[in-house]
Amino acid sequence: MSTNPSSRAREARLILAGRLRDLRLDAEITARELAARCGWSEAKSSRIEHAKTPPSDADIRAWCAACGAEDEAAELIAANRRVDEMYVRWKRLHGHGMRRAQEDVLPLYERTRHLRVYVSNVVPGVLQTEQYASALLSTIARFQGTPDDAPHAAASRVERSRVLYRGHHTFAFLLEEAVLRYRIGDAETMADQLGHLLSVAALPNVSLGVIPFSAPRLVWPLEAFYLFDDQRVSSELLTAAVNVSAPGEIRVYARAFARLAEMAVHGAAARRLITESLSSLG
Repeated sequence: MSTNPSSRAREARLILAGRLRDLRLDAEITARELAARCGWSEAKSSRIEHAKTPPSDADIRAWCAACGAEDEAAELIAANRRVDEMYVRWKRLHGHGMRRAQEDVLPLYERTRHLRVYVSNVVPGVLQTEQYASALLSTIARFQGTPDDAPHAAASRVERSRVLYRGHHTFAFLLEEAVLRYRIGDAETMADQLGHLLSVAALPNVSLGVIPFSAPRLVWPLEAFYLFDDQRVSSELLTAAVNVSAPGEIRVYARAFARLAEMAVHGAAARRLITESLSSLG
């Protein structure tokens, strides 16, 4: 199977379509008869069966009922939703602004016991100040051409950071040193953000590591990724969010995180790099 995330999503969609086609064949009905039973066009049946049109939950229920396989519906709907979550384009996710996207992931953070995060580009969302988040999200909205609700989305993003202080959660963050240097917002915004990192690093349930520019590379700089326990990985590409739940792939990300952690400095050495970046703001 292809390692390209969009290709994996496409292959998963084809597998689902094949399962629906098998139900129709097992029921010994034609695509035309299935369409008549479902109350839609034969063309729609063909598009679903050839993975050209993703089915809705209602479509799957109707398809299963038409084939006398109602007991298959729940599993197929769950599989369909997993495909939808596998590769989600940002423009779709942010089509009505970014606030809802921030709120939708809060339950995932709240149920995660151990969160591991690696970033090479920007401060992780759960560690962002409101000003930093607003500047970043506004830039993203302009680039994507999506509605700019950055102040509201930033407030929701900061609300997510409450998991740092509540419940029995532990966190391990790895930041490339470049993250401390990239200017998101003005100098005051960056100063506040770097100061916040110093405060968070002192929390007993937080491990904050910085990979120095000078560190011999055991792993090349990667795209940002978030490891939620050992259940799910979310990776951020330019055009889409990729969500991985296959155990084998999760193990690869966990191994990469461990290698990256070997390159990082922690404690006083990490705080020194943050303080140096703070001093460079002038």
